[in-house]
Amino acid sequence: MSTEDPRTARTRARLRESLLAECAHRTLGEVSVSAVARRAGVGRATFYLHYEDLTALALDACADVVHAAVDALHAWQTDPGARAPARPPAALAAFLADAAAHGALYRTLLLPGGGGPLGDRLHRELRARAHAERTAVGAPHAGLVASAVAAAFTGVLADWLHGLVPGDAAELADRLWPLLLALHGAHRRQP
Repeated sequence: MSTEDPRTARTRARLRESLLAECAHRTLGEVSVSAVARRAGVGRATFYLHYEDLTALALDACADVVHAAVDALHAWQTDPGARAPARPPAALAAFLADAAAHGALYRTLLLPGGGGPLGDRLHRELRARAHAERTAVGAPHAGLVASAVAAAFTGVLADWLHGLVPGDAAELADRLWPLLLALHGAHRRQP
């Protein structure tokens, strides 16, 4: 396994931070490579050594949101057999509030309904985690339920960020959590 050169890691981190700052109040389409590079203190050539384009940088910058979403949905789990709480974990509302704060960028990469490059990645990682957890405890229909949970969460998150689902982060967490629990429980072990 190779490790990233520390200078490369620092440059990429500065470029990610720069993009997030540039997208704080503008869409990705309104941001230029020159502005991102200038804010990061690097030249355009250095930018292109690390990223093909702004979308590639944006996906890299948003990778943490995918991990945060997966972790927020599973924050209550202390062991594979733990039962889900009736109320959503606090981490879910915190994740949603953070997603709203970066909404301009996420809306560019996460289209209504859950499509787009960020939606595809979020769906893949949520599905993989749910599938692994269901398989570990011997729950039936691991693939079906994992796909349904990943699709529901990704789609609702995208639609909420695009203003198609009303409510603030805490309200959405309260309404989304029972839906996800219902999907997990839809296929109980059958005789």
